Amino acid sequence: MRAWQRLAWTALSLLAFLALWQFLSFLVASRTVPSPLLVLDALIAAAEGGRLFYHISATLGRVGAAFFIALLLGSAVGILLGRAPKLDRLFNSWLVLFLNLPALVVIILCYVWFGLTEAAAVTAVAINKIPNVAVIMREGALALDRDLAEMARVYRFGAWKTLRHVVLPQLVPFFAAAARSGLALVWKIVLVVELLGRSSGVGFELYMAFQLFDVATILAYAFAFILVIQLIELALLQPWERAVNRWRR
Repeated sequence: MRAWQRLAWTALSLLAFLALWQFLSFLVASRTVPSPLLVLDALIAAAEGGRLFYHISATLGRVGAAFFIALLLGSAVGILLGRAPKLDRLFNSWLVLFLNLPALVVIILCYVWFGLTEAAAVTAVAINKIPNVAVIMREGALALDRDLAEMARVYRFGAWKTLRHVVLPQLVPFFAAAARSGLALVWKIVLVVELLGRSSGVGFELYMAFQLFDVATILAYAFAFILVIQLIELALLQPWERAVNRWRR
């Protein structure tokens, strides 16, 4: 399918969504189901006052910090467990435990132990994501081509060259999957963290709008942040993934 055809189908889908939304808003006739125009008005009002950009920037800062910490530590742990079967058997139950530990519990514990601080907020989000990254990267390490590893030993690549030219290129698809799923998960957890214990960010604004039953503002901030995340996906993640996968062609 050509690019213009994909864009046409995307535009048609969005128009259908807006039409259905408008119809439901007219049918319900309640401020709890605002029309798209009312949400747009709320979005413009937040942008004109500067609140929208301030709170989105605060949330993006927390998302970025937690995202990179989780990717770095989770990747290191996952690769280590995938390459060391004894460590994997020893710590597999730890991964299962943290994978099933509710995010809300981790957030509350971090706030109780470390206070209502930025460090506590970022730590809580990172802890929630690290196990997911570790599991994905462990599967990638387990799927490494043994023939390529044997070749590296025969030609005496050494640990650093083997990691750089043999191991890491094969792990790129798994790392990309961890990054994409991580971005989708991290920002949602950040909103909960902000709602519970921060005085800035999209989550804080959602909490304030909830207190006033201002659904239009809730949807305005939600759609604005979704748009930002999609721009990050299109402008950063997808070009990076294409660039690091060129060696496969």
